[in-house]
Amino acid sequence: MIENMTEHSNKLRWVYDSENNTDLTQRYEEWASDYDRDIVAKYGYIGPRVTTQQFELYVPKTGKILDAGAGTGLVGQELYRLGYHDIEGMDMSPAMLDEARRKNVYGKLHQMVMGEPLDYPTNNFDATICVGVLTVGHANPDALEEFVRVTRPGGKVVFMLRQDVYMERGFREKQDDLEFSEMWQRVSVTKTFKALPIGEPDMYHNVWTYMVK
Repeated sequence: MIENMTEHSNKLRWVYDSENNTDLTQRYEEWASDYDRDIVAKYGYIGPRVTTQQFELYVPKTGKILDAGAGTGLVGQELYRLGYHDIEGMDMSPAMLDEARRKNVYGKLHQMVMGEPLDYPTNNFDATICVGVLTVGHANPDALEEFVRVTRPGGKVVFMLRQDVYMERGFREKQDDLEFSEMWQRVSVTKTFKALPIGEPDMYHNVWTYMVK
């Protein structure tokens, strides 16, 4: 049975504990209207700002961008502020996408599930960015292969990843395998930082940037 959000003071833990994508989607449906306020004001979320600053180092402002796991559009908002105006977003939660749509920074928004095949043509984007979705109870490492597929050769894939998830949930192996298979090449990885310094003070993240080959 899906638990009600009002029973949980720690909404991050509540979504992490989702048992499947149906459960996860329902929890984000409940949280959507309060998400921006909670994640920024209560938990101190800086992931979108830090990741888009890295993104800006490698991706021209004229690029066609995919925001994978767009949620309420916090990443799109940062990208738009930096001068990126050709942005598409996808997320599994209709309610989160409704919040993103209200920000008026996306050309298109689509309901899709990360970790499953994305309904985009191969080589469709100049760059893909993903923030806050490669974490506990969310997208699996197979999502990285789809990022590579939908991004053109020479394009960039930039994503934020929690360190423990990287080490323990198959991402390290998947990233290395994609590099060994010459599907992408690492460009940079940031120093560790706390993306949620109030909500997850003991958790560290990195931003990874790869070039698709």
